[in-house]
Formats: sequence, structure tokens, C-alpha cells
Amino acid sequence: MEIQKGDKRTIKGWVMYDWANSVYNLVISSAIFPIFYDTVTTKMYKVDTYGVKWENADKQLLLPNEVVTVNFFGWQISNSALMSFVLSASFLMVSFFSPFLSGIADYRGNKKRFLQFFCYLGAVACMSLFFFTDLMRAGLIELGLLSLFVASIGFWNSLVFYNSYLPEIAEPEFHDKISARGFSMGYFGSMILLIICLVLIQVFDVPAVYCFLLVGVWWIGFSQITYRVLPNTTSPNVKEKGYIWKGFTELKKVFREFRQTYRLKRYLTAFFFFNTGVQTVMLMATFFAKKEINWPVDPETGKANDSGLIIAILLIQLLGAAGAFIMSRLSGKIGNVKTLIVSIVIWIGVCAGAFIIETPVQFYALACTVGLVMGGVQAIARSTYSKFLPETEDHASYFSFYDATEKIGIVCGTLFFGVMEIALGSIRFSVLSIAFWFVLGLILLLRVPKEEKVIENVKI
Repeated sequence: MEIQKGDKRTIKGWVMYDWANSVYNLVISSAIFPIFYDTVTTKMYKVDTYGVKWENADKQLLLPNEVVTVNFFGWQISNSALMSFVLSASFLMVSFFSPFLSGIADYRGNKKRFLQFFCYLGAVACMSLFFFTDLMRAGLIELGLLSLFVASIGFWNSLVFYNSYLPEIAEPEFHDKISARGFSMGYFGSMILLIICLVLIQVFDVPAVYCFLLVGVWWIGFSQITYRVLPNTTSPNVKEKGYIWKGFTELKKVFREFRQTYRLKRYLTAFFFFNTGVQTVMLMATFFAKKEINWPVDPETGKANDSGLIIAILLIQLLGAAGAFIMSRLSGKIGNVKTLIVSIVIWIGVCAGAFIIETPVQFYALACTVGLVMGGVQAIARSTYSKFLPETEDHASYFSFYDATEKIGIVCGTLFFGVMEIALGSIRFSVLSIAFWFVLGLILLLRVPKEEKVIENVKI
């Protein structure tokens, strides 16, 4: 079935997948699970270190500057550094497999099936986090983090095939607007579920693990709207023998075309660096805020009130939706690349500001700034790449290079973050060091030419 470009029903269906899957990015990656993980691993550390019972671990206070470590395959490692390393491993897997899978999907014409498979894989893995506390108490943190590892693979691999539909559903002049609409829908949808989770936890005292079940149900449920209206692809569904290797051949052909581009290559190189900074900050910001910001403490339990942190994350999401449209409008006036340059300069300021802030009010101010540039830079980065593509039908394969660049960057960023925390003994220095990626991305973005030119006789 051929996709009709500009069809409103198809575009609405495509946008709804952002609504469906963004709950993983907010609830699992940014808000509920990081706080839950830090709380559970801290309790486990107190049990192992001080010999207190699990039920009494909340009342056992940590010493000033005490680093929470966990036993992971016999290694004692900081809980936040471990999280960054697990995410790094998942992104490494995604970056390795997605180009190969997308080559097959383009050749077979069944990329919607791949989108569905990774959607369901990620959603079920999220729901399995329901058992995380039980696994921790049984000393099986490795098995608990396997669920997070698989959920990350499902989410990010599904985006390879989701993003590749953008050039097929609309003309280039509408990519900025549609991409921004997708991110905005994702922000609003994930905010709704986060508010529901917050009410369940704070008002009705429901354990946080039930929120992980809700994420999986929401993700699978709303994605059905997308699957109802989105055809497989514009390419034919070929059923020849040896299609796996033909998919690899297709990918090799696309890679040859890609190497002959000039502007696209330069842009993707710049994207690697500045997006590494963006994604690393987004993934690790909650751990930073939990450890370094002086949140109010309940005098009875001695525990910091996490509701203030979740409210800050909600604020980021709300402003992120607005920021996506603001950046879309700005790109229409000054161009995509200049808009990205403005965003990156602000991100550098965010990293510098994070190094010195200490109070919740200061964090709220920084969160507002992050929100305004977070959605915008992601939406414009995606649509800019889509605009720079040459005339082709192999959109999934081209977007696999985009996705692999993004994921390899996140591998480098999260590894860099964890290593810096271990080496310098402070997560605050890790956040400051992320500015390095933004500075390099800014320099390289300034070298992206206005027009494309083809480089002849490129061999691979």
C-alpha cells in the first residue's frame, strides 16, 4: 500500500506513536524509575553496609558525601554510574543492530512489523520492572537491570522505523512542523501519565512498581492508533530467498550514496556531538538532581521529598512542548542550522549552571531553560536530517545511520559521564564535562554548508 504524502489521517496516526512511546522516555528514563532505582539501591546498600533490616533501611541516614555502591557481578560500583553503563550497553546494541535491520526492512517492505516488534518488546520489558524490588532483595540486581536494558533496546530501535516514515508522509517543507507536533504530543501524553503516577504514589500510596505496568499498557494501547493507519512502506514487499543478505546489500548501497554527500555528512558529524550532550543530560539529570540538590527533608523519616523533583520534571515536559513549536517557528525565520546553533549555546550555559546550583529554586530555573531547548533541538535535528536526505526510497536505511549516530553518541556520553563520576568522585563534575560535547558540536555545525554537493568516485 502506497503512502499518500500530506494525508492528514496518516500524519495524525504517525504523530500518535510519539504520544504512545514517550511515556517510556519520561516515566522510565527520566522520572519515576530513576528515583525508584536510587531509593531501592540505597536501601540495599544500607542493608549490606550497616546490617540493618530492609524494613528499617529508610531510617538509616547516609554519611555526608557517602557514595552508594551496589554489587554487580562481584564488582562494587556507584549506583548512578552503573545505570549509565547499563544504558551505554543498550545503546551499543541498538547502534549495532538497527542499520542491519533497517536494511532488511527497506528491502522487504515490512518496516511496520519491525516497529511493532520493538514496541511490544520495550513495553513488556517495562512491565517486568514490576519485579525489580523483589529481585534486589534476592540479590539479583543483574536480572532486574536486564529489564531496563531490554526496554531501552525496544524503545530506541522502534524509533528507527518510526522516524523513517517522516520523509514518506510529508513534503520537506512540512517536516519541521510535523516533527515538532510529534514531540509536543509526546510531551503532553507522557505528562498525563506522569501526573497519574504522581497522584497514585503521593495521594493513594500506591507502590511505584505499578507505574511501570501502566507504561507498558499505555505504550501498547495507544500505538494501535498508529498501526491502524500506517501502511508498511512505499516499497514493495519482496519475498525472495536470501533477503537477509539482500538487505545487507541494500544497506551497503545506501552507505555508498551517503558517503557521496557533503552537507549531510557534515551535519551528521555535528549531530553526533551536540546530540550526545543533549541525550546524556536528559538521561542522567534526575540522578544529578537527586544527589546534588538540597531538597526538603521529612523530619520523621529523614527522607528527601521526591515530589519536588517530579514537579520539576513535569515543568521540563510542559516547556518542552512549547519549546518544540517555538524552535519550529524560529527555524522558519532564520533556518534550521542557525536555530540549532542558538539551542546549543543555551545548552552550554545549562551545563555551566548545573555545576554551581544547589537549591530547589535554582534547579527549577535551570529546568525551565532545559525545557525550552530540549524539545526544540530534538525536533529540529530530526527534521533537518530529513530535509538533507537525497532523493531516495530507502528512508529506513538512511534513518538507521541517523539512529546509529545518535546511539553511539549516547554510548560515548553515558560512558563518559560514569567514568568522570568515578574518576572525580562527584556527579557534579560529570554534568560540567558534558559541555565538551556541545562545544565540539557547535564548532562542527558552523561548518555545515548551505547547499548539498555530491562527491564523485567514493569507494567503500
